[in-house]
Amino acid sequence: MAENNASHSSFARWWRQVLFVPLLHSKWLTTEARARLTDKVTSAERGHQGEVFLIIENHLPIQEAYHVGCRDRAIDLFSEYRVWDTEENTGVLVYVNICEHQLEIVADRGISAHVSPTVWRAMCEKAVSGIAHKKTEESLAELLDEVGQVLRQYYHLENNPEGNELSDTLVFLK
Repeated sequence: MAENNASHSSFARWWRQVLFVPLLHSKWLTTEARARLTDKVTSAERGHQGEVFLIIENHLPIQEAYHVGCRDRAIDLFSEYRVWDTEENTGVLVYVNICEHQLEIVADRGISAHVSPTVWRAMCEKAVSGIAHKKTEESLAELLDEVGQVLRQYYHLENNPEGNELSDTLVFLK
């Protein structure tokens, strides 16, 4: 989660996307790992009215990579997947870009009124550190738990009604 939302044009970023070979970097994201992370999203949503949405992307779209960085891409996906479209504006997108080794959290205005950007940043940095140590799935699972805890802190429900507003299924963009 970057403090500065502006992307700068970058030939180096574009070139990394062009040269990225998914088979070398996303072997950890097996069908089983996807199912476990989807279960973690479901678990992270228990006990509160918030919505957690996880997107993992191999690389930025080549046609956009020169001008669009990971933060802007996460914001675009937040809109495209309508994570903002929840009753209490409590949607939280966790976006992982494998090629760039970046993780972004985009939180809707309802939860952003309670949680400072530094909290989200610290959570991202902790997960990125785990990912750097080849503990990708474990780090993402822990991050999802933390996001769920934050949402429960501000939107706790004694009786957690059925009514999932967004899919819990991990979205993988190749």
